[in-house]
Amino acid sequence: MSVIQYNENLAIISRYEAIKIFYLSLLRGIWILCKQLVLMVLRSSKFECNNIDNPPSCLVDNTLGQHSYMKIKGRGIKLHYIEAGDKSKPIVLLLHGFPDCWIGWYNQIPILSEHFRVIALDLKGFGDSDKPLSRRSYKPEILLDELTIFISSLGVTRCAIVGHDLGALLGWYLVHLNPNLVSKFVSISCIHPNIYWNEIPKNATFNNNWIQLCQLPIIPELDALKNDLVLIDQCYKHLKEQSNGEKYIEAYKYTFSRKEDWTGPLNYYRNLPFYRLEGENLLRIDVRCLLINGKTDESVPLETIVKSTEYVEKYYLKIIEDAGHYPHQENPEMVNKALVEFLSDTPIFRLKKEINPNPGILSKMMGSVSNSLKYGSNMISTVKNDPNVVMASLLSKNLDFRSKSS
Repeated sequence: MSVIQYNENLAIISRYEAIKIFYLSLLRGIWILCKQLVLMVLRSSKFECNNIDNPPSCLVDNTLGQHSYMKIKGRGIKLHYIEAGDKSKPIVLLLHGFPDCWIGWYNQIPILSEHFRVIALDLKGFGDSDKPLSRRSYKPEILLDELTIFISSLGVTRCAIVGHDLGALLGWYLVHLNPNLVSKFVSISCIHPNIYWNEIPKNATFNNNWIQLCQLPIIPELDALKNDLVLIDQCYKHLKEQSNGEKYIEAYKYTFSRKEDWTGPLNYYRNLPFYRLEGENLLRIDVRCLLINGKTDESVPLETIVKSTEYVEKYYLKIIEDAGHYPHQENPEMVNKALVEFLSDTPIFRLKKEINPNPGILSKMMGSVSNSLKYGSNMISTVKNDPNVVMASLLSKNLDFRSKSS
C-alpha cells in the first residue's frame, strides 16, 4: 500500500481545531518557560541530565533475541529490531509505546518466542532505529507506509500486531486502513484514535497540556531532559519496586539521554493529534482484537475502552489486576497468558454466537459483558465492586457493548 492510499484514508481536523491546538500550545510554552526560569533561579530544577556514556548490557546483548537492522526500500530509513523464535512460525510484531523502545517487551519476548517468531521493533525515532529530525518524517501516512514495507520485507503478507500505548495507536490505524496486513491485533493501554485525543484525563502523565506543549520546538525536548530525566522516573516508577527494575530504568535513561533522542518520539505527538479516521473507515473492523488494560490505569478509563469496542466486530477485553499503564511490565504473567491464548487461538478465545438475536439493551449489555469477559478478565470484579458507576457510564453513552461471532 502506498503513501498516497494511506493519505486518502486519513482526515485532517478542521482549521479551527488546529488553530486552537497551536494557540494553547503557545500559552503552555510560555507558562513552562516562566515556571522553569523561576525554578532555575531557585536552583531546584535544570534543563539537563547526567551523561550516560555506555549502554547497559541488557540493551546490547543477545539474551532476549538477535539484534538486526532493516533498510526500508526507497525511504532512506533503517530500523532496528530484535528477533527471537522459530522463523517458520507465524510472526508477532511488538510495537512499543512512549517513552519506550524494544526493551519494554523484556517480559514478553521469551514467552512468545516459544510459540511464535517474535519481532520487537524500535519504532522510527526510537532506540537504535534512525532518528530523522524533520517533523514531516513522522506524518502518519509515512509511518504506516514504512511499517507496511517492513512487514512485507520480513517475507510475509500479514502478521499479528501487539502494541502498547503509541505502538497500539499505530496498530489501530493499520488495522483500520490495511486490515489484510493484520491477522490479529492486541491493543494494550490504548483506545481508538478517534477517541484518544478527546479522552485524555487531566491527571494523566501525558495529558492535553503536555500534548499542546509538544507542538512547540525545542522546549518539549528540554523539558523531557530536565532534572536527570525525571520524566522516565515518573513513567517507570513501577520498575523501582521490581528486583531487576533498576537496570531497565538505566536502559531507558541511556536511550533518551540526548535532546535528539526526544525529537523523533515527540514528532509523533506533533502530527498524530491532527488526524482522524472518517467515512467508510469507521465501519467496524473485522480483524479479531484483544483489548488489554490495567485496572488502575488513570490514562485509559474503562468508559473509553467500551467506546473503542464500537469500532470492532470481534473483540475480547482483558482487565489486569494490580496494574496501571504498563500491565505487560506490572503483571506480566497475566498478560503473557492472555497473549499466548489469544494469538494461539485457543478455545478460550474462540468467539461464540449470541444466543438471543434480539435482546433488550440492558440484557444485551450484560449478556455481552458476560460473553466477552467470561474468559480471563477481571472486569466482572470491577462491575461487582461498583456496578452503578459502570452501568451508569454505559447507559449514559447509549453504548451497545457487544462481541459478534466470527
